[in-house]
Amino acid sequence: MIFDYQVEYRCHSCLAWCQRPGAAEPARSLDRLLGSPTYVPHRVYDTQRRRFVDFESMLAGAMLADVLFLGEQHDDPGTHRLELATLEGLARRRSNVILALEMFERDAQRSLDRYLSGAAAETDFLAVSRPWPRYRTDYRPLVEFARVWKWPVIASNVPRPFASLVARRGLAGMDSLSAADRAFAARTFSCPRDDYFDRFAKTMGDLSTHGPSAASASAEEKGAQLQRIYEAQCVKDETMGESIADAFVTAPPRALVVHVNGAFHSDYHLGTAARSAARLKDKRVTVVSFVPVDNLDTVDGTHDRRLGDYIVFTLAPPRSP
Repeated sequence: MIFDYQVEYRCHSCLAWCQRPGAAEPARSLDRLLGSPTYVPHRVYDTQRRRFVDFESMLAGAMLADVLFLGEQHDDPGTHRLELATLEGLARRRSNVILALEMFERDAQRSLDRYLSGAAAETDFLAVSRPWPRYRTDYRPLVEFARVWKWPVIASNVPRPFASLVARRGLAGMDSLSAADRAFAARTFSCPRDDYFDRFAKTMGDLSTHGPSAASASAEEKGAQLQRIYEAQCVKDETMGESIADAFVTAPPRALVVHVNGAFHSDYHLGTAARSAARLKDKRVTVVSFVPVDNLDTVDGTHDRRLGDYIVFTLAPPRSP
């Protein structure tokens, strides 16, 4: 058996950068960011060719996209390392990359821009941008990589209080926002009862875990609550899709927008992927879905091929006893 599913994601960076004039500082910056080299067990399934390929082959295909979705499981450390490896591989192939992140909300864009430009310290940036709990280990490497390469970074998501407002009151809740606040959400929304809704409803279940009131609610009340929560999901997807589309307005020619999000937002080319594609009808959208599994030797990509254009199986962390 040929084991082709381990990638070491620092040596390529050093080789690529050291061969470029004036590239010593980016190489040193990544060395500080990554520390010692780390191997990440994984396997990549190409759903178009219906076979396993190596990581570099995936990158060679992904670089041809206009929008590249990296759909993650938020708690999988192998996924986060391979997301960084993806950015590193794209940096060797493309000079016009824009990184967009679900993990930052639109009202944090100014502080993010100030940090990237060197006008603000990282502590000041983090103090006002509401980073996710595991930002330092999971997402800081992505932001710092983009900062080294001077890539724009887009805070793509809707502010969480607005999504919570919709979950309580429905889309009508957006009408209560001031004009300034309303600008932090998508200009238009669409929440069709389609395959995405069916997947969302299945994932949410009977809503019994959403508090005592939900557990005792009638079927009609649960249906109304599910609709409001789904509308909040749509507000997130529409806002992120619009953020991606808006990034092309000032982007250089043939730019590549890489959007990192929870896999549910882009699996099956639905959710945010569908919302961005609807706004960018002339752009090529490619979806990568990261799937943690217990055994890499027994995975069968054919069962998951509808998830995206590439499925990256990672070795899930050991379960606690």
